[in-house]
Amino acid sequence: MTIHFVGGGPGAADLITLRAAELLRGADVVVYAGTYLDQDVLAHCRADVRLVDTQDLSLDQITAELVTAHLAGREVVRLCSGDPSLYSAVAEQTFRLDAAGVPWDVTPGVPAYAAAAAVLGRELTVPLLSQSVVLTRAQARSTVMPEAESLAAFAATGATLALHLAITRTRELADSLVADYGSDCPVAVVYRASQPEQVVLRGTLATIADQVEEAGLTQAAVILVGRVLDPEKVGESYLYAADRDRSAKRR
Repeated sequence: MTIHFVGGGPGAADLITLRAAELLRGADVVVYAGTYLDQDVLAHCRADVRLVDTQDLSLDQITAELVTAHLAGREVVRLCSGDPSLYSAVAEQTFRLDAAGVPWDVTPGVPAYAAAAAVLGRELTVPLLSQSVVLTRAQARSTVMPEAESLAAFAATGATLALHLAITRTRELADSLVADYGSDCPVAVVYRASQPEQVVLRGTLATIADQVEEAGLTQAAVILVGRVLDPEKVGESYLYAADRDRSAKRR
């Protein structure tokens, strides 16, 4: 048996992959992130599945659940919110599984920042405005950020920012970004993208903190910052330009 780390997507039951749905249907045990996942995603599971919500468990307790179920010969899915490649603690869990001699694999999912961009109907890499996206987080009651990865360093690039785990520090972060992006820089906050409780806030670095505080948002939100969010500013790619030479063979 293999432990399957599965991306549960941003929350909507129909925003998971076909592979993820198949793995959930075949699972005897599903260990899931209850804080962020909508319960509808679990509708893909069998009626007799054993569900384990990890929101009150430590990493060692989660690992114990996975190893115990594996040793009992159960099909196990570790259901992560969004995509396992971002802020999922997969590295720590798989390190422990390797030490225990338990095999595992990973199935990707729709990340929260991509779901947020879809809700907004915006591309995060618009030609001539921004061709890079920085995925990062704030540090409060969490692991210390690496010294070289300060928000100021990322802001200096002018890239589109996708800030996770940062909603409780919106005012502080917005104030720190004004010098590089300008107070009129567009900002969007998407809370629980694709879920029934979804909330979308649009503003600027000067106004977004007031909106977040008025809405009372404290978790499960992505903050997007950048000129690409301005619908009046759209650059055009040379890839599709009418005067581009398309006679040469593709290399």
